[in-house]
Amino acid sequence: MHFAAYSRLWRWGLAVAVSCCALPATAEPWPTAPAKTSDLRLRAPIDRWDEAIPLGNGLTGGLLWGGGRSLKLSLDRGDLWDNRQPDVWSRPDRNYATMRRLLAEKNQKSLEAMFRQPYLKYAYPTKIPAGRLEIDLGEGVQIKEFTLDLASAIGRARLENSSVEVFFHATEPVALIRLPGAETHCRLVPPASVQKLGYPPVEPGQEGNVQWFLQKTHDQRAYAVVVATRMTASSDAPMTELAVAIASTDDGPDPVSLGRQRAQSALDRGYSSLQRSHIDWWKKFWSRSAVAVPDRAIQQHYDLVQYFYGAASRRGAPPIPLQGVWTADAGKLPPWKGDFHNDLNTQMTYWACWTSGRFDQGASFTDFMWNHLPRHRKFAKNFFGVSGAAVPGVMSLAGEPIGGWCAYSLSPTMGAWIAHSFYQQWRYTKDERFLKERAYPYCEAIARCLEDLLEPDEQGNLKLPLSSSPEIHENAPTSWLTPNSNFDLSLLRWLFGAVAEMANARGDATAEAHWKDLLDRLDPLAVEGESGPLRISPDESLAFSHRHFSHLMAIYPLGTLHVEGSDHDRRIIDASIAQLQQHGTQRWTGYSFAWLACLAARTGKPELTLENLHVYLKAFTSRNGFHLNGDFKRLGYSRFTYRPFTLEGNFAAGQAVHEMLLQSWGGVVRVFPAVPKAWKDVEFTDLRAEGALAVSARRRGGKTILVRIRAEQADTLRLRDPFDGKPATWTGPVVGRKKDDYTCKLGKGQILVGRVAGEE
Repeated sequence: MHFAAYSRLWRWGLAVAVSCCALPATAEPWPTAPAKTSDLRLRAPIDRWDEAIPLGNGLTGGLLWGGGRSLKLSLDRGDLWDNRQPDVWSRPDRNYATMRRLLAEKNQKSLEAMFRQPYLKYAYPTKIPAGRLEIDLGEGVQIKEFTLDLASAIGRARLENSSVEVFFHATEPVALIRLPGAETHCRLVPPASVQKLGYPPVEPGQEGNVQWFLQKTHDQRAYAVVVATRMTASSDAPMTELAVAIASTDDGPDPVSLGRQRAQSALDRGYSSLQRSHIDWWKKFWSRSAVAVPDRAIQQHYDLVQYFYGAASRRGAPPIPLQGVWTADAGKLPPWKGDFHNDLNTQMTYWACWTSGRFDQGASFTDFMWNHLPRHRKFAKNFFGVSGAAVPGVMSLAGEPIGGWCAYSLSPTMGAWIAHSFYQQWRYTKDERFLKERAYPYCEAIARCLEDLLEPDEQGNLKLPLSSSPEIHENAPTSWLTPNSNFDLSLLRWLFGAVAEMANARGDATAEAHWKDLLDRLDPLAVEGESGPLRISPDESLAFSHRHFSHLMAIYPLGTLHVEGSDHDRRIIDASIAQLQQHGTQRWTGYSFAWLACLAARTGKPELTLENLHVYLKAFTSRNGFHLNGDFKRLGYSRFTYRPFTLEGNFAAGQAVHEMLLQSWGGVVRVFPAVPKAWKDVEFTDLRAEGALAVSARRRGGKTILVRIRAEQADTLRLRDPFDGKPATWTGPVVGRKKDDYTCKLGKGQILVGRVAGEE
């Protein structure tokens, strides 16, 4: 599709009309909402929950699927968890000192028994699903197609001459359904999987137009799923409206009564009224930013990823765990307990929120981790025997360790990777209050824990007592590496540098000097030979295909090793990426291809980025867009041919698009830094750069012709010349030039517009 025709499909256009810097009259409106071509259209039947239409409002979620006359809505709520801890966790000797001792004794059997076997033996802690609503549409009815309208977040099941509509209200704790006909037969189905947790049978109930079930769980907790029904008159034909609510003892002592109240209130307020306020919320959500690229598959996936943020992550609700608000509906508990995997998954899930300006969505994660800081201070003290704070690598909703492969699930450096999100939020918002009250205290707490753990070697360089690199060598004894692994070292070097930077921003010269001194006492990254690829650890190189590029953290996402460094740095980067390719992709999973796409874009390899995005989309996504982790179509890209659904690959692929269009690391804004040759016409609106800058840009015929930058906080702008040396005209503040960069001072709210001279 020609780009101009594609652009006209955008539902809402943004007419940029700032008096001092209006766009040319002939310019097309810049996109601010997903195109209709991004909507999901899936032929019926949908026989699997992981191919369903995903709906949600951050706290509650649903999956719309089915076939024939049967419509199914799988139900979930983000805070439905069994947070019980196995008694073994209370053993006083279950700590870091014991881990060190057992490793020194080479007692793998005891190490496994204490730190991994409880994970396998006990079903909890775990995420739990809410249940399912099943609707019989009646004799002779056939579902033809399922759709998801991204702009309005409304799902539909198209019938022969009508359709069923479903939406989870953006700000109300209810889902609403409207379907044709005066009679509806529906039933609530409790999740069979919770029987594995020893819960009592559900307590069903019905009164008038309302039915429900109450599921008692553990520790005097319970939740209720309620559906209320109402028939409405219509000029064309009668309709039936349903309201669904999920209430728990977190909301009040009587979940059934509360659920009934919420469902009945929604019906009383009216379907159309609630739908209007729902659409208004999503309209504002989409107005934050937008991207338009001339690749339909990548465009659709990018828009879907942004939709996932709005549907599955919301401030005030738990952040996205492995499956978000779409826990598996297959009669089993979710894979990997649906937990918060902090050795990659949670961090990667929030990579794409900052550049797209989804700050409220990102704050769901940082708020959650901040609220758990007191608990993680106790974990540092009780498990590691140090001050500061430590984050479990595998974690429950309650912030407690779950266990698993202990080299990673109990690694203290996972907290440093979590701290990176706090740093990013500060850098992208320039919120000085957030820096003072949250970002610096959080990052410093993590840094204190690691400082206390570090021990000097014979040369005085600081080393961790134990080191690993997720998920190198799986769970074998060899997974414990010679300290410091490049994974650990990259995080230590980044963290101490970041805390020093934040201390400087706060005017604390003493603290800045302290963290810089610690940084100076760390080894450089371990490299193969003079300027070969990055090693896994000081004495081990990557010699096999592996899914987790943990040894390349310094390149991406941390960016402490980059292509604008020395020639030596660039040779290391090129060799490291070449080594990944040399070993092949047979032990990769879906997120590996998305991660390599990010790595390639950050290091100036746009064609490699595009290639890996296409492989990811072709081989590792379900027809509804969900990342299924394995090469489930058996296309030959990986030996992992399973299909567990997790979300981090989706978000990493979305971030790869950002890395192609806008980068702002190192204090320099780079527009279209890694656009492939095939993308002649590209544009984006209000993507965010570090320094609280909203950036919009347009590219035509392979050349950038227009850039607009709005300062949301006062800042000094350094913009790498986006026009390839062509003469440019500027409207706004006075612009200077320093080598390859344009520079200017922007006050809060000021706008700078640059365009190639003579271009319309």
